[in-house]
Amino acid sequence: MANIDDFRNIVLLGHGSAGKTSLAEAILHKTGKTNRLGTIEEKNTVADFDEEEKERGHSIHSALLHTTHNSKTINLIDTPGYPDFAGAALTSIPAVDCCAVVISASAGIEMNTRRLFQAAIDAGKSRLIIVNKIDAETADLPELIKNIQLTFGTQCRCANLPTEDKSAVIDCIKNTSGKSQVLDVAQAHTELIESAIEADDALMEAYLGGEQIPQEKITSVFAKALIEGTIVPILFTNARKEVGVAELLNFITDYAPSPAQVKPAKLIAGENKVEIKPDPAGHLTGLVFRIGLDPRTNMKYSSMRIFSGTLKSDTAMFRSADKKAIRPGHVLKTQGAEIGEINAGVAGDIVTLAKIEELRIGDLIHDGKAAGTFEMPKLPSPMFSLALEPASKGDEQKIGSAMEKLTEEDVCFKVSRDRQTRELIISGLGDLHLRIMLSKMVKRFKLAVNTKPPKIPYRETITAKADGHYRHKKQTGGAGQFGEVYLRVEPAPRGSEPPMQYSWDVFGGSIPGQYEAPIVKGIQEVMENGVVAGFPLQDVKVSIYDGKHHPVDSKEVAFRAAGKGAFIDAIEKARPCLLEPIVNIEITIPAEYVGDIAGDLSGKRGRVQGQDMLPGNMMVIKAQVPLAEIANYDSQLKSVTGGQGSYSMTLSHYEVVPPNVQQMVIAQYAKQKQTAEE
Repeated sequence: MANIDDFRNIVLLGHGSAGKTSLAEAILHKTGKTNRLGTIEEKNTVADFDEEEKERGHSIHSALLHTTHNSKTINLIDTPGYPDFAGAALTSIPAVDCCAVVISASAGIEMNTRRLFQAAIDAGKSRLIIVNKIDAETADLPELIKNIQLTFGTQCRCANLPTEDKSAVIDCIKNTSGKSQVLDVAQAHTELIESAIEADDALMEAYLGGEQIPQEKITSVFAKALIEGTIVPILFTNARKEVGVAELLNFITDYAPSPAQVKPAKLIAGENKVEIKPDPAGHLTGLVFRIGLDPRTNMKYSSMRIFSGTLKSDTAMFRSADKKAIRPGHVLKTQGAEIGEINAGVAGDIVTLAKIEELRIGDLIHDGKAAGTFEMPKLPSPMFSLALEPASKGDEQKIGSAMEKLTEEDVCFKVSRDRQTRELIISGLGDLHLRIMLSKMVKRFKLAVNTKPPKIPYRETITAKADGHYRHKKQTGGAGQFGEVYLRVEPAPRGSEPPMQYSWDVFGGSIPGQYEAPIVKGIQEVMENGVVAGFPLQDVKVSIYDGKHHPVDSKEVAFRAAGKGAFIDAIEKARPCLLEPIVNIEITIPAEYVGDIAGDLSGKRGRVQGQDMLPGNMMVIKAQVPLAEIANYDSQLKSVTGGQGSYSMTLSHYEVVPPNVQQMVIAQYAKQKQTAEE
């Protein structure tokens, strides 16, 4: 059973095409886990084992890998780099002790690189930067180092440097000589040591006093410096040619923190945060951070980081606040698609469990002695949506079941039924995200759907006071139906709750009290279905003040119809109008695109509320925009910014729709209604 000090848990983060999967492949090959170096082009890497990943040539899911080097066990998580699949990368961060941010030497610092680096900071994780593809013709390594320090801070220091021909790297921790075109090796050594010993006051004092710091003391302080963030080492690799890979492995085993060295994980229980002591003999405490479905069998696999205790096949474990014990049956280690059984998972390790349907990402796993939740990274909001319709009749229930499984696997994929439009809506982080989820549904579950843009959830309201009247009279030979209602409507304040406020102002018994409920039910029916364009009404006050009844023919059904008719009559006279949803939007872009984006928002009837400057020459534009104008904003923003922009939005309020837009929406509703009647 491995010692907790011998684990190194690393996640590879970074923008798409930075070379994370190729680097993971090189690590497995260099340590003898594979006998050949797989490539993306040949579709034979260990990490990208899913057919969808092979077909598209990039990662879609996080992949768990493991190897050994210098008697240390390295658990490695390869994550997707495209922003559409950010959820898999973000939920992997709490499971590790060190985040390795991979940057392509040719592409430089890209949008997702910034986001994921910040997510690692927010999670309190130690960080290192790997500059990959150092042999790229367009690579300007000295300029890239300057940009890294400008964007991420001067604590980013070169731990090694490529030789002049880029066929090897020079260790800057141990060496003070050697030739590199990137930086003077002696200078790099000095900067590195000074940043590292900032984490130890005694060493810093000795160094400032002119003492020579022994290598063993530098080694001992390095993990502490990584944890405290006084240093973010930069290492160079060329994964395809395995340049710098052995040196990277040596750095991880020699200097990266073990689970016993990092700050303890914490459980949030109400107002309290409870530290988890990383002890294999302690109470079992773990976090589920990944759910995967075997594409061949649809078997569910749940991966978890064990922070404390030991997990065996017969351990009685509990999920979050559940009272029912679960027994794992098997404790597994995964190597891409390959699954192998182990005797036990111990504190510091990452393991996988099979066929436990109850588990979800973010779940606390414990032995009954822990309570609370783990703090998970802030996830991007799914902003890109499609409405679904079954391609074949009778598939509704099957689609619902398939969607539930897909949402378990991807925390940024959401499925909902719009209560207003009654459409089944799927939402994700972009067009690519949703296209791949629909492709999974076809390949895994043999289910096809038709898609269309979701309806904008407009609302209806009134702008004036008006009276309405309706007499419902029906004679069928026997007992008839009779009910007559007079009522008055007027506008209520915008955003009133409930949407309809009514008062029963009938005096003298012209309508018996027993018919109040049916009248209100008829009014509510109109409130839900609208009058002018089929959208729910809101912000309406109703006073029911008079009517007539018949001692024999009056019935609930008659007064329900009379209430409905009188309400429609009043609404049509009260200058009805449409309201549209206005959203608060925050757009993060490189500063050079501010003018283009602000102008585009103005053309979409948007109002810019402010701007904030971020590190790395990035800007945040805050604005309010009608939802109808940015329903497809994801693709537009990517087009304008070359894929470097991102945004989030939340509903702000409803406003009156401009007359030209209102006419268009009403005309479309009338056309649909006519088609349905025909």
